[in-house]
Amino acid sequence: MEKIKCLIIGSGPAGYTAAIYAARADLKPVMYTGMEPGGQLTTTTEVDNFPGYPKGIDGTALTEDFKNQALRFGTDIRFGLVTNVEFNHTKGGIHKITIDHNKVVEAETVIISTGATAKYLGLESEERLKGGGVSACATCDGFFYKNQDVLVVGGGDTAAEEATFLAKLCNKVTLLVRSDQMRASKAMQHRVLNTSNLEVIYHNELDEILGEDVVEGVRIINNQTGEKNTIPVTGVFIAIGHKPNTDLFTGVLEMDETGYLITKGKSTHTNLPGVFASGDVQDKDYRQAVTAAGTGCMAALDAERYLSALS
Repeated sequence: MEKIKCLIIGSGPAGYTAAIYAARADLKPVMYTGMEPGGQLTTTTEVDNFPGYPKGIDGTALTEDFKNQALRFGTDIRFGLVTNVEFNHTKGGIHKITIDHNKVVEAETVIISTGATAKYLGLESEERLKGGGVSACATCDGFFYKNQDVLVVGGGDTAAEEATFLAKLCNKVTLLVRSDQMRASKAMQHRVLNTSNLEVIYHNELDEILGEDVVEGVRIINNQTGEKNTIPVTGVFIAIGHKPNTDLFTGVLEMDETGYLITKGKSTHTNLPGVFASGDVQDKDYRQAVTAAGTGCMAALDAERYLSALS
């Protein structure tokens, strides 16, 4: 059976950064990319807020840069999906990881960087116009809609935060809430209601996003009367939450009530020795490429120190 010193699960900014640091520390990391190499970044057209790229960069190209840097230091990058884990509960114990249901490898340390997936409504037009005006991250893409009219879908804290953020950049922001009130905290609701260029429409849902190649507007429907209306917008931000990709670790690693992995203090240590978590799989507050990369660095350093303490 293959024995690996440092196994990295996932290939977004967190996973690749962990690989770079682990490889430079001579941990000989092996990465399994998962079914979506590069993660959420590959669904982003332009990344304007990652340091070192003053002119911005395409999300897929940025991921390729991460990959090439990890390869340069000797990371073994493999396409494959982790389908089962048997984590050892003893310090210094060996973890058994199953790949694609049939291959089992042993690992001294495991860095989990499986990320999170933005929740969408499931409309055909929503899927078709991703990257053409449909986004799930205002802080990532809001700048492209400066002085334009946009729509935000959602009623929780995430939606309220994204709407008020966009209101600083955009001409007008419409917040679409499907019930008769927002689920956001009172403080966030006050912030929304006190923003002059932000309009809240209650009891309405997104019926269709209009436009062929780019967003030109939306059709909304009142879920009480059935009345439909059209609003001209150039951007649609879906803010109904994210789902961390942690199903594989349910009942094995400690999670919060929404499924995010819990790490100890300011570290990336999970509740099991030799198992670390980095990126969006354990961060529900920031969810940025640069913060994910930072925790990937931390995870590699934590893994290196963990192994050093055993010898």
